[in-house]
Amino acid sequence: MLIKEGYVDHVPDEGVDIIAEIERMKREKNAIILSHFYQTSDIQDIADFIGDSLALSQKAESNSADIILFAGVKFMAETAKILAPQKRVLLPDLNAGCSLSDSCPPDEFSAFIEKHPGRTVVSYINTSTEIKALTDIICTSTNALKIIESLPEDEKIIFAPDRNLGNYIKSQTNRDMIVWDGACHVHEEFSLEAILDLKRENPDAKIIVHPECELPVRMVADYIGSTSGLLKYSATDNAGCYIVATEPGIIHQMKKRSPEKKFIPAPAKDSTCGCSECNFMKLITLKKIYNTLKFEMPEITIGEDLMKRAYKPIKRMLDISARLGL
Repeated sequence: MLIKEGYVDHVPDEGVDIIAEIERMKREKNAIILSHFYQTSDIQDIADFIGDSLALSQKAESNSADIILFAGVKFMAETAKILAPQKRVLLPDLNAGCSLSDSCPPDEFSAFIEKHPGRTVVSYINTSTEIKALTDIICTSTNALKIIESLPEDEKIIFAPDRNLGNYIKSQTNRDMIVWDGACHVHEEFSLEAILDLKRENPDAKIIVHPECELPVRMVADYIGSTSGLLKYSATDNAGCYIVATEPGIIHQMKKRSPEKKFIPAPAKDSTCGCSECNFMKLITLKKIYNTLKFEMPEITIGEDLMKRAYKPIKRMLDISARLGL
C-alpha cells in the first residue's frame, strides 16, 4: 500500500539525487510544479512557477502540462483541478489543509446564507470546493478590494471566511458587508508587543502586514498587502529593513529580489514558537514531491457537478481580474 496517512509512503533508493530525479520526471511526464510563496525555500527553488493564490489560479488555467503537482495546500490543488479538469492534479500530502478553510463548514455556511437572503456571496479563495459552490464570486487577498469595488455601491454582500480580511475590506470600502467569523491560525498568531519591540530595536524598519492579521497589528503597519503585494513593496520601497507579518516562507523571495535588504519575520504570541509558520504548508517536502511524481499519487478528484458549480465563481473572479488588469 503506497498511500499511507494521506501521502505516498516510499523511501527513495540510497544515493538517489531527489532534485535531479524530480527534474527528469517533470520532463518525461510533461509535469509542472506550482508552488505557493509559503513553501520552504528548497521547494520554491525547484518550482516552475511561484506565486500567491491569484497568480497560481491563473497559471493553473493556462499551461500546457499534462500533470500539475501543487506544492501548496488542498484548496489550492482543488482550485487547479476545477480550472483544468482535463489535467491530472497531484498533491504530495492530502493532509495539507487550511485552518481558515476549516473555519467555514459548508453546512453552517449554507445556513448562514439562508439567514441573510438577497446578498451577493463573496468568498476568499482559501475555502473548500463545497464553499466555492455556494459562492457568487471568489476573491484573493490580492484582488479582494477591487472585487468588492467592482460591485454596485448599494449591493449587499456576505464576505467569508476571514474576519480580518473582511473587516479590513469593509473599512476601506464602507460597503454593506456581513462578515463570516473565520480566521487563519498563522496571521492571528503575531504578537503586537513583540513587533513593537523589534521596531524599537530597528527604528528604520518598516512593518509590512498581510490583511489577514488582526486589527492591532494592521494599525501599526507601514504597508498592508497580499503576499505578492508585500513582495513587490519590499522590492520597490527604499527602506533597508522590513518586519514581515505574514508566513515567513515569502522572505526567501524577498531576499532573492533584494539581497542587500534585511527581513525580520514577525514573532508569534507564543515566544517559544518563534515566527508564525503554516504547519499545513510545511507538510509538503521534497521527498513527498519526488514520491508523488514517481507514483502519480495522491491525485485530486472532484465530482463533476460540484466542480461545475465551483467553477462559476472562480471564473467570475478571473474575468473581473482580467478586465481590471490585475
